Amino acid sequence: MTTTPQSAAPIVVVGGGLAGLVAAETLVAKSRRRVVIVDPADRPGGVLQTVRRGEWLVERAADCFLAARPEGLALVDRLGLTDRLLPVSHSARRAMIWWDGRAVPVPAGFRLLAPGDREAIRTTPLLSAAGRDRLLAEPTVPSRDPAAGDESLESFAVRRLGREAFERLVQPLVAGIWTADPARLSMAAACPEFVRMEREHGSLTAGERARLEAARPGEGQPAPDEQVAGARYSQFVTLAEGMESLPKALWRRLGAAGVEWRRAAVDGLTRSADGYVLRTAGSSHVQPAAGVVVACPAPIAAPILGDVAPALAGELAAIEHAGSAVVCLGYDRAALEHPLAAAGVVVPAVAGRGCLAISFASAKFPGRAPGDGALIRVFLGGALDPGVALLPDEILVARATAEAEAILGARRPPRLVEIARWHGAMPQYHLGHVDRVRRIGELAAALPGVALAGNAYEGVGIPQVISTGIAAADAVAGVCG
Repeated sequence: MTTTPQSAAPIVVVGGGLAGLVAAETLVAKSRRRVVIVDPADRPGGVLQTVRRGEWLVERAADCFLAARPEGLALVDRLGLTDRLLPVSHSARRAMIWWDGRAVPVPAGFRLLAPGDREAIRTTPLLSAAGRDRLLAEPTVPSRDPAAGDESLESFAVRRLGREAFERLVQPLVAGIWTADPARLSMAAACPEFVRMEREHGSLTAGERARLEAARPGEGQPAPDEQVAGARYSQFVTLAEGMESLPKALWRRLGAAGVEWRRAAVDGLTRSADGYVLRTAGSSHVQPAAGVVVACPAPIAAPILGDVAPALAGELAAIEHAGSAVVCLGYDRAALEHPLAAAGVVVPAVAGRGCLAISFASAKFPGRAPGDGALIRVFLGGALDPGVALLPDEILVARATAEAEAILGARRPPRLVEIARWHGAMPQYHLGHVDRVRRIGELAAALPGVALAGNAYEGVGIPQVISTGIAAADAVAGVCG
């Protein structure tokens, strides 16, 4: 067995996804020690994977990120990629919902949970007359006592907007983001903005009105997307060569700075007189570490920390994860009856179909398909349809193409098929998640020189993940120097 001398011990980052890469970048800037990334994969970037098939550019996971938060744009700027940013195409800046056998636009201004234009609600075919009246009555619903504690998204939405608006509007829009069971999804963890709206303004209607007023530009400035429905699509951006170009560029910078990539799976962490020692599976090499950033998924982090912090490991193991599959299909554009003039279509669970959503990839961003083609991404599985990611390829493709035929009017087989399976990749922010993350933070603080990063704690979006990597590296550098 070989051992690296403790005097030369680096700071080790466990996990080479975006959180780990950003942590390494921060450590290079703020620590005098060497930095080693340990990951079993043969490439950096984790779930950010872009595949090029001739003129098709296929994203296997996230295809964009929210520019309203600063972390993503700041990283792009540091890497010199700002000129490669692409916004969502203007024609695609709306969402649709599959209902009653057709794709129906989300009412103008409706944003996830916040009611929008009242006239649009009065005329939407997504709701019955009673459902529309109940949604329009949202300003009269009493606020919930904050002392009552955490509330599920389903409970919150039904209480404020009504059962019908929840089932036909909120649930499908939420499923497209978190692939979660809304009866268990924590409002405090997943949607704190809307909790604050109710607390500070008395209703979501008043809160959204105040948000829009605060965002209203000065003279000569462009107006906010007040009538964009479903999401603020003008605030989402991607990279021309695909999202994987972000971790690739970051790794090039790290490699040039001397950061080492060690391909191995860490299976344990123990204390030593001067820091920590990492064990790697199937290896005779033991790696001392002055400090450790654990930037891998919570189910993997839990056993790594089991010896040094069993209570912390228990909290991490309690964060459930859901699996999903993304089936990317490239069609002749003429083979699809749907105009694809949207970001995509989401599907309510009560509609009884076989998918969560279909994203119109080539409508959202240029350069994703040949000139005569159309690229779509069909999302299957999630917390309400477990086990889908384990199905054989032929079943996944059959289900995805059946959904394309029913929802988009696909009349011919696809020219391209790309399957991405994500087994247990999406953390579930269940009721009590905020308190669990607080406990995790307190328990991790008892391990000097150890910090956690990733999407299991304070947000699943790319800017939030970047933020955790920076914060974890700051904490470790502050202890290890």
